[in-house]
Amino acid sequence: MIEVEGLTKTYGKIKALHGVSFSIRSGEIYGLLGPNGAGKTTVVKILTTISKPDGGKVSILGVDVVRMPEKIKGLISSVPQENNLDRELSVYENLLIYGMLHKIRNLKERIYDALVRFDLLERKDSFVSELSGGMQKRVLLARALISDPKILFLDEPTTGLDPQVRRQIWDFIRKAKLEGRTVILTTHYIEEADALCDRVGILCRGRLIAEGSPEDLKKSVGNFVLEKLDGDGRLVQHVFKTEEEAYALAMNLGPPFTIRRSNLEDVFIKLTGERID
Repeated sequence: MIEVEGLTKTYGKIKALHGVSFSIRSGEIYGLLGPNGAGKTTVVKILTTISKPDGGKVSILGVDVVRMPEKIKGLISSVPQENNLDRELSVYENLLIYGMLHKIRNLKERIYDALVRFDLLERKDSFVSELSGGMQKRVLLARALISDPKILFLDEPTTGLDPQVRRQIWDFIRKAKLEGRTVILTTHYIEEADALCDRVGILCRGRLIAEGSPEDLKKSVGNFVLEKLDGDGRLVQHVFKTEEEAYALAMNLGPPFTIRRSNLEDVFIKLTGERID
């Protein structure tokens, strides 16, 4: 469905992407995980035709993204990291103008369905500036769906949201997959990638350093992590295949200690020596 090969991008003296390659299958949720500045948003901007790469090949459903951007725009929709709604217009007006610009058929019906789906019908005449951050995010999601896209790009969709709203966004993402859409999600939240993604590509400083299902990536470092403070108060982590192995060392070292299951940040730390933050 989506093929990325040798993608490079430079902004001035900063090289944002260093030969990134990956593929995304139809109907899966694919996560791009990494800290801020890793290159996630740059990848999304290229795939959604907002930015052109300096090198490499990018295709969606066999269509070259750089050579045929207009055709690509008919297949995709996106929720950007930055809120680009018109704050001085109503919810309905934002959706209407977007739909008119994209020449969406049955626009009024599509808007109504989106308002109902995201529980926005009672606020359709409210100015965007009057809405909470979580509700504005729901308007962005509603706008992204009125074109009924085959592929949905979500760039850091839950940043800054409270846990309840974040879970609502997660439910929407899962439903989009069940509807047969392909979802590309960028995030720096470990638990988000772990809970939602079929496969994850981990980015660090513009390079793809690991790729696979969350479970396979975690198994590559070990299933259990023993955490304990050393004599200088620094956190030391030991990774084991089994919980019994972790407890055996913990008993030798003595309390206090913590034993937990490994997560995707442990993968990142093993590969880079850094934390995702």
